[in-house]
This record gives sequence, structure tokens and C-alpha cells, in this order.
Amino acid sequence: MTDEKTSTFFVTHAEEESAMLSDVQDSQVHTLSENPGVDAGDVLEATVAPDPPMGVTYSVVDVEERKTIPVEESEEPPTTQTEDMAADLAEGDIETTERAGEGEVHVIAVPQDGVEDAVADVREDEQTVSRAARLGVNRVEIRSGEDFLSVRYLP
Repeated sequence: MTDEKTSTFFVTHAEEESAMLSDVQDSQVHTLSENPGVDAGDVLEATVAPDPPMGVTYSVVDVEERKTIPVEESEEPPTTQTEDMAADLAEGDIETTERAGEGEVHVIAVPQDGVEDAVADVREDEQTVSRAARLGVNRVEIRSGEDFLSVRYLP
């Protein structure tokens, strides 16, 4: 019997000799005993196994895919659908809908004077990329309105 685990992992921290992976499905953190050449922010489809004898650190057994998921602000205006969704939201509320095809759209109501800060927060938040990896998409696009953000998780 093996304790190997195959999943999608987000690299939360990477140094020359070690790295930390977070499983995007269950949020379990795996500290690697050596860095297999990954950088913080990478997304891996990989298999890890605990290192003997204690099993407190892990090694990467196989990497099926390694990628980065860009999070970018778009110059495009929000869609009519997201404007309609935002109209019913109170400040601080969020509404999520599936995209036609793959992915999701999250609409977040923010104060008018806080749109730029909210865009920066979403761009810098590790959970944005982790959520994109969990959804199986390849990029994230942020569009902003007068008092809301549209975060689009796209194939």
C-alpha cells in the first residue's frame, strides 16, 4: 500500500532547497523535502508521497503538468450580465455564476472609492489562483465597474 497522493497543487512557497504545496481540492499543505524546480505561484498536476520514516515531509513522485495561471485586469467593460448581477448586491456581497462552457464568474460589490484597491487585492490573493486551479481554468480576468468587480475564471 502506498500513501501517494495525486492532485492539483498550488505552490505557496518555494526556496532553493524546499517548497510548500497546497492541495487545491482539500487545502492540505505538503512541505517538500527538496524543491523539484518549482516557483511560488506555479500550479502542478502531480503525485506526492511522504518521506520515510516519519512522513512529515513529502517528495514529488511525478509531475504531469506544470503551469502558471495569469491574473490580469482587463480594459474591457463588464458584461451586461455582471452589471445586472451587481445591481442587486449590497456592498461587500458576492454572487457567483457558472460561465457558458467552462469556468465561473464572481461579482463582488465594493465601495466606489475602493475599486482600485479591490482589483489589487484580487490580483495579489493566492486564493484567486488556487480557485482557478480548482476550477481547472487557465486564466483569470478582472473587469471593474463603478462599484463592483467581475472576476472571470476562463478556459
